[in-house]
Amino acid sequence: MDPNVLHPMPGQPRVVLLKPLVTSPLISVGEFSYYDDPDDPTAFETRNVLYHYGPERLVIGKFCALGEGVRFIMNGANHRMDGPSTYPFPIMGGSWAEHFDLITGLPGRGDTVVGNDVWFGYQAMVMPGVRIGSGAVIASGSVVVDDVPDYGIVGGNPAKLIRLRYNADEIARLLALAWWDWPLEHLTEHVRTIMSGTVDALEAAAPR
Repeated sequence: MDPNVLHPMPGQPRVVLLKPLVTSPLISVGEFSYYDDPDDPTAFETRNVLYHYGPERLVIGKFCALGEGVRFIMNGANHRMDGPSTYPFPIMGGSWAEHFDLITGLPGRGDTVVGNDVWFGYQAMVMPGVRIGSGAVIASGSVVVDDVPDYGIVGGNPAKLIRLRYNADEIARLLALAWWDWPLEHLTEHVRTIMSGTVDALEAAAPR
């Protein structure tokens, strides 16, 4: 497997690996994280990462699976809410442009950070500054407004924690194993254990 191939699945142009695709210095994606879209997956930076004017960054870990229509809303979407109107008059230009200071420096929640091995269902939406832990599952159509714990399953609008995939001890062990950082050859040798094994089996397969 080559993490730098844009289309990793022969005959399936709808799937792209994001690391070789992204060009924005404000977006960082780990190896083998992919986006699946039958329309134009190569437009991910402009169609799926919205209102991204900086300085906040979008950071996505390794081995994440992003279903069609997953969107990341960045802090550039923010409007003032401390006055009678939320309308952004200055961006329309003309004589309104002299008031541009009214829309600069709006409060933000910082970077949006996604861990490793996160599965995003169809048309999930992530709001600014959210942190999503490794091993999490984001249900289709969810609107994620709060942080998601490692190995948590969330769903709904706003997304709520449905359950954890493992207990606290197992989650700690999985995070310590960090299989996504294993050498690629070793990882490939143990794919069946990574996909369907127990935590004990994963520990037994870990590099020495």
